[in-house]
Amino acid sequence: MQHTFPTRNRLASRRRPISWCLAVLCTAVVAASPVLLSTAQADNLHNRKKQAHHQVRAALAGFDDASTALVAATQQLQAARAKLAVAQRTLVATQGQLTAAQVIDTQMQAKLVAAESALTVARQQLAAGIADVREQRAAIGELAASDYQYGDPNLLRMSAFFNADNVDDLTTQVQTMDNLMSRESSMLDDLRTKQALLQITRDRVAAAKATVADERQAAAVNLARKQALETTAAANRAQVASLVAVQTAAAAKAAQIQAEDARILRAAKAQEARIRRLILAAARKHHGRGFVGSAGGFLLPPVANSYITSPYGWRIHPIYHYWGLHDGDDFAAGCGVPEVASAAGTVIEEYYDAVWGNRLYIDVGKVNGHAMTLIYNHISSYVAHTGAHVKRGQTVALAGTTGWSTGCHLHFTVMIDGTAVDPQKYM
Repeated sequence: MQHTFPTRNRLASRRRPISWCLAVLCTAVVAASPVLLSTAQADNLHNRKKQAHHQVRAALAGFDDASTALVAATQQLQAARAKLAVAQRTLVATQGQLTAAQVIDTQMQAKLVAAESALTVARQQLAAGIADVREQRAAIGELAASDYQYGDPNLLRMSAFFNADNVDDLTTQVQTMDNLMSRESSMLDDLRTKQALLQITRDRVAAAKATVADERQAAAVNLARKQALETTAAANRAQVASLVAVQTAAAAKAAQIQAEDARILRAAKAQEARIRRLILAAARKHHGRGFVGSAGGFLLPPVANSYITSPYGWRIHPIYHYWGLHDGDDFAAGCGVPEVASAAGTVIEEYYDAVWGNRLYIDVGKVNGHAMTLIYNHISSYVAHTGAHVKRGQTVALAGTTGWSTGCHLHFTVMIDGTAVDPQKYM
């Protein structure tokens, strides 16, 4: 596919990958298809599908401006970049989850320490409570032994009543008995209270044990999750490092091939300059006015029943990313499809070029006072050869995919006085 490659006006923006274009166009066609269609709707859908198909072909045709090796290397680089982007996003997500798990682990460890500390305090309180109850029971036991030794306090009170020498003596003895009985009752109440507190402490110890067990279980689960995330993060980091190496190698390979393509392109440009001199020399030999009149319809379509997949015009190169001229129309043409002379003329050159493949030049003569030349590119085989005079509509070549091309088609160029122009102005 023939192009000019200016060095200025380079654009920093990059075009979306072709796979993205295909997905968007196909989605648009599918989304536009209702279940039941009227005739008008069906025709409209057919036109939209055809337009989408042409847009896809045009997007793919953009890759004809580079060698097959560079196209493959660029696609590999794009694939490596896409995989690396996915791996980097995965690593970021995993690292975020790992950070959250680490924070939770720290919090759980603090909760576990607090629960174990509470259990230790509860156990100490339980031990103190048990000792206190034992001491209280021992004291009550001593009082009970005293009662057994001296008898029932009620009987002692009665005995004091009968044995007292006077009222004061009786009062003293009765008061003593009452004090003993009050002390015994108080000690029993105190024992009951301490036993109740001891049960509460036992319940607190049991609850603290359960809390510690729960915190340990939760901490163990989160620890296992954290360790799994650490393993995953390590694997993700290794994958990212590997993909970075793959991308670096792909970029180096693409740069190397691009440099080789630039060398080939310079050689092709030198060949073009030679052909342009040949065209201008042939133009000087023309006598007479040639064709004069409206240029519209002067040229036949070079491929019958075809359509343009990529028109003449300026655009951003899909690989080199500069603003360049697509100097002709690309016509859909299967391999071996006949390509006809769009106008009568003489074949002035045929040769193979690494960029544009097999090429055929037809000198048409003068059109409105200017020399017109037709160029057929990516030919699979020649039908007409140098020096042959061909008629309008005569088969001159068969479509192919030679040179920098991703599929069989015709890149058709019209030159006026050695400069490429829009072929549609003459069709």
